[in-house]
Amino acid sequence: MIEAGVDEVGRGSLAGPVVSAAVILDNSIKIEGLNDSKKLTEKKRQKLSKKIKESAIAWSLASASIEEIDSINILQASLLSMKRAIEGLEIVPKKVLCDGNLKPNISMECEAIIKGDSFIESIMAASIIAKVSRDESMKDLDLLYPGYGFKEHKGYPTKFHLDALESLGPCKIHRLSFGPVKKLISLDS
Repeated sequence: MIEAGVDEVGRGSLAGPVVSAAVILDNSIKIEGLNDSKKLTEKKRQKLSKKIKESAIAWSLASASIEEIDSINILQASLLSMKRAIEGLEIVPKKVLCDGNLKPNISMECEAIIKGDSFIESIMAASIIAKVSRDESMKDLDLLYPGYGFKEHKGYPTKFHLDALESLGPCKIHRLSFGPVKKLISLDS
């Protein structure tokens, strides 16, 4: 049976899109070192991402924009991003294994697996290529919006990011519906 793994990254970030990947692995090719993307070094993720893309039967990346996140909320935007990644696959899977406890609204069989990115290889693969893609886009956005440190923290609420947000105010890629950003906007009003 053709199974796809799907995962998203960037839900807890204060800036940038949420990015998802769907991956159908070739079971005859063993990819050494697969793991939850958060448990791997950046260098290891980049190597694995390349290997996954080269050896997978199919893979797809998709996202939900900052505007979508602020409009429909981060949970719904994450599920939308996952749905887009699944629908972007060149091969339609018979079943989708989704990291987490909720499933995107898709037409094929789908199973939500809590902590699936820790033990389901196709979900691990999806988490890796999604993280590498989002990290690269945050590095690019760091050039457009200097001073926030996006290339370092990828938009997550580190002390540096929160201090920069406080002194510089939100920029175009900040999620206006997220607490620390929303609080600054209400102070300005």
